[in-house]
Amino acid sequence: MRLIYAAILGFVGFVTSFGAHIVAVNLPVYAKQVGVGVAMIGLLIAVYDLAEIVAKPTFGAIADRAGMKKTMLLGIVVFVASSLAYLWSRPQLLLLIRFLQGVGAAALSSVSLALVGIYYKETRGRAYGIYNTIKGAGYVISPLVGGVLILRKNFGYLFIASAAVGVVAFLASLFLPDVKDKTRPFEEEELSFKSVLSLLRAPILWRWCLVIVVNMFFVSILFGFVPVYLYSLGYKPEVAGVFLSVLALSYLLVQPLAGWLADKYEARTIVLWGIVMSVLAVLLIPFTKGIPLAVISIVAGLGIGTVWTNSDVAVSSLAKDGRLGATMGIAGSFKEFGDMVGPILIGVLSQAFGLTVAFTACGVLGLLSLALMVFRRG
Repeated sequence: MRLIYAAILGFVGFVTSFGAHIVAVNLPVYAKQVGVGVAMIGLLIAVYDLAEIVAKPTFGAIADRAGMKKTMLLGIVVFVASSLAYLWSRPQLLLLIRFLQGVGAAALSSVSLALVGIYYKETRGRAYGIYNTIKGAGYVISPLVGGVLILRKNFGYLFIASAAVGVVAFLASLFLPDVKDKTRPFEEEELSFKSVLSLLRAPILWRWCLVIVVNMFFVSILFGFVPVYLYSLGYKPEVAGVFLSVLALSYLLVQPLAGWLADKYEARTIVLWGIVMSVLAVLLIPFTKGIPLAVISIVAGLGIGTVWTNSDVAVSSLAKDGRLGATMGIAGSFKEFGDMVGPILIGVLSQAFGLTVAFTACGVLGLLSLALMVFRRG
């Protein structure tokens, strides 16, 4: 099957990465304008992921029964509408706007992942590599675009850009074929949280969920609080945007290679090395600046990118027939859980003890998690 479908679905994923991070990387500017601390920055990042945690398993299960393409299109509509709503609301309502954006993102991101698995059963590693490359481009482009837009002193421009990207994704998605995964006859209990949680009874799925949580813990710290650290060093928004784009570019470029490796070799060892790179980077970031900081961030990007693609491939391969949407929805919820815990934890620690202690503490937690994964490896 042509890889154009993977590219379109990747752009749907791009909506979430671009929309989430064009706001997140500029929250230090928002915090200064509104008068809130770094703990609130962490909460504003986390609430987006909280919404996805609540909604993703449900959307994934419903999509398996009611149609994936329609569910994904609905998610895009919700995301665009909530983004535009910021233009008519007070800045203090940003927390609510971010939650509504997260609800829309829950539908479109989990279903787009599942569709990749359906369209490309034999070459999932390559297809997920393309998907994550395009989605990851949102991490690269959003700091640059956000840094330029924020110079106009209007935070609302960030949401206009997010809505525009969503509209383009909606139009492109109309060309995707309606493909139904193999499903069992509809049963009401299939949509319950009890049946969704039953998918987690497999121990190997739990281990991969732990990998996903740890990796997203580091993703949220890198993309959410490296901007705060750069702001504390006195970098201007546009300069910080370039810096973060370099970080994201390393994360982006490694993913096609990581996907190819997932098709060829066992992913477990590669994933562990990727987490090692991320842990070391988080520990070193608060003690560096300038070029050394850029190099360390690139290493972190390579680590999280490698883990991201390989974990997607592993989870999709564990899904039973007719349960791919629900399985990927659950995996997505674990991603958002890690993405939510990271900014809350580092935000609270930064508010209480400063950024250096916060980064160091999170790096140590990463080391402990890595030790647990190695111990459970057999």
